[in-house]
Amino acid sequence: MKLSEELQWRGFYNQTTFESPSSLDEQGFTLYLGTDPTADSLHVGHLAVYMMVRRFLDRGHRVILLVGGGTGVIGDPGGRTDERSLLSLDQVADNTTALAAQVSKLFSGQEFQLVNNYDWLKDINILEFLRDVGKHFSMTQLTQRDYIAKRIGEGGTGISYAEFSYTLLQGYDYLHLHRTEGVNLQIGGSDQWGNIISGVELIRKVTGNTAHAMTAPLVINKSTGRKFGKSEGGAVWLDESKTSVYKFYQFWLNTDDESAIDYLKLFSLLDKSEIDQIESEHKASPAQRLAQRRLAEEVTALVHGQDRLESVARVTDVLFGRTDIESLSELDLNELSSEIPSIQAGFTLVESLVESGLVASNGEARRLIKSGAISRDGQKLTEDIVINKLSLIKKGKNSFLLVR
Repeated sequence: MKLSEELQWRGFYNQTTFESPSSLDEQGFTLYLGTDPTADSLHVGHLAVYMMVRRFLDRGHRVILLVGGGTGVIGDPGGRTDERSLLSLDQVADNTTALAAQVSKLFSGQEFQLVNNYDWLKDINILEFLRDVGKHFSMTQLTQRDYIAKRIGEGGTGISYAEFSYTLLQGYDYLHLHRTEGVNLQIGGSDQWGNIISGVELIRKVTGNTAHAMTAPLVINKSTGRKFGKSEGGAVWLDESKTSVYKFYQFWLNTDDESAIDYLKLFSLLDKSEIDQIESEHKASPAQRLAQRRLAEEVTALVHGQDRLESVARVTDVLFGRTDIESLSELDLNELSSEIPSIQAGFTLVESLVESGLVASNGEARRLIKSGAISRDGQKLTEDIVINKLSLIKKGKNSFLLVR
């Protein structure tokens, strides 16, 4: 399968300057993808465009990953209805370091170059920038861009000159990388189309050369209609200190049937024959949720590694009653104790329930025990006993307590 065919099959072929998809197969590219350090972690909403870049990388194209330590000082106004709160220089620097480590881990074992646009933006002379870059941008065209027009139009919240100038900085990044690294393709999310085109046009006007742009589509959760990657608790992060590996795994496991195969195409490294086979088996027996399980396994292993995947899969099996808790390793138990209340062995059942906060009082604990609503390792407990060994206590259908 050619690159153009794969990008179309997976659902990546979106906005582009190429005249036809086959143009992607006619030359080698040096491409770049940039991410601003607005937080100290990527979230799963970022992941699709990184996986799109991975398709180029796997076919031998040269890839540069940019962390926007310079542009992050200003902040991209795209997709916002109000002014972005400025981060301190220290915050931007810390976030830049964190993102650099994260993208390096995500593409571990692959050949790519990592750059920080602060390295060249910090030395720009304002007069030279306005003369050599600013003169190539039309105010008329800029103010007609949707996100700017909405901000400065009737009822808009306004936009500062700093944010208004953001697209010039991103355009300059493309020009700089074109000159110094031979970059001829920029890839980004669809919300970055205007900023990427700024670079394409700037390169044409300054150098006379042709450069290209391509975006990954904005992924929408079909079951909720919301921007992909947003859960009830907020964004689903790649950093496990912000979203635990268990919750990350569960996020993919809970994908709806309509989206599971689409997400396997976008977010996994499985090839077409493997995904076609999964789709066939999934349609034959949807209740088995094969597509969701493979999706959760593939993406969790990609982001957090095979060992962590296997650990959270074992923990999940225990919580759903498919495996005995005695089968868990110390690492697995630590994983589990970060997700549910945990208490030391040696207390009575009533004491354990109350001390852990699973119930509010001794009386409530005794009533639940008497009614058969409390179980240990799948067996109902009908009296108050001392819990003196590793146990998984369950209240009702979905409340758990780990006794260690």
